[in-house]
Amino acid sequence: MSDTLKVLDLFSGIGGFSLGLEKTGGFETVAFCEIEKFPRKVLAKHWPDVPIYNDVRELTDEQLKADGISVDVICGGYPCQPFSLAGKRKGEGDDRHLWPEVARLIREVKPSFCIFENVAGHITLGLDEVLSDLEGLGYSAESFVVPACAVNAVHRRDRLWIVAYPASQPCNGGIDNAGVGPQFGTVPESGDGVGPTTAPDSNEQGLQGSAARREIPGRVAADRHSGQSHESARGAWPQTQPPLCGGDDGVSCGLDRAKRLKALGNSVVPQIPEIIGRAILEQEAQG
Repeated sequence: MSDTLKVLDLFSGIGGFSLGLEKTGGFETVAFCEIEKFPRKVLAKHWPDVPIYNDVRELTDEQLKADGISVDVICGGYPCQPFSLAGKRKGEGDDRHLWPEVARLIREVKPSFCIFENVAGHITLGLDEVLSDLEGLGYSAESFVVPACAVNAVHRRDRLWIVAYPASQPCNGGIDNAGVGPQFGTVPESGDGVGPTTAPDSNEQGLQGSAARREIPGRVAADRHSGQSHESARGAWPQTQPPLCGGDDGVSCGLDRAKRLKALGNSVVPQIPEIIGRAILEQEAQG
């Protein structure tokens, strides 16, 4: 394996996954896959030398190899609409259910690591299928909930994170033990804002049990892998709502800004994949 882990970033959006992973210095994005035009423009601007594929349903390992692309890591936030509590929760019946395409690519590419993100509603609809598919493909998987406020964002935004690696590959007790989150199925006691994959409440704004009742502090624990801290002033997070109406109607604030806000809303918080990436690099360093 090369000095850096080569990343295939699926459902790339504006590149939140790649931004966080590349910040570790141990990951390099070698290909994106994004179907929406506006995010593709953003990716092309910031990663001008990285190819962008259009449709995950058409992307194959054969195509990647033909283009000279080798992959160590597959990451992405596959569409959340089939699982979100804000939608109709049709699961497999939703035409936006693209997990099977992700599983197909994993089977073809056989990456060393997979990192995925989705809404907390996925825990009670679809997660069992994902974990079962990963196991069938020969991967061990760990899942946990990390809210955006754990990295000092001004909103909670609970999100499910899944990290998978070949079952035959020793991982020294699991990625969680490297500092990403608590061990699967336990309630954190450190107060660092991460929690187990317990079912979310009706509006996806919290975890059940003691994790939900615990007030999350306005910071995340210092990155235990680099000695760096992600702590920053609340004012450092940009204001995304217009000051007058507190919303965006797509007209008064301009259509371009509406596109930007939509892309931002669909993105992941880069600091979280960065922490996960550092945990993976730590595991790799330990052999």
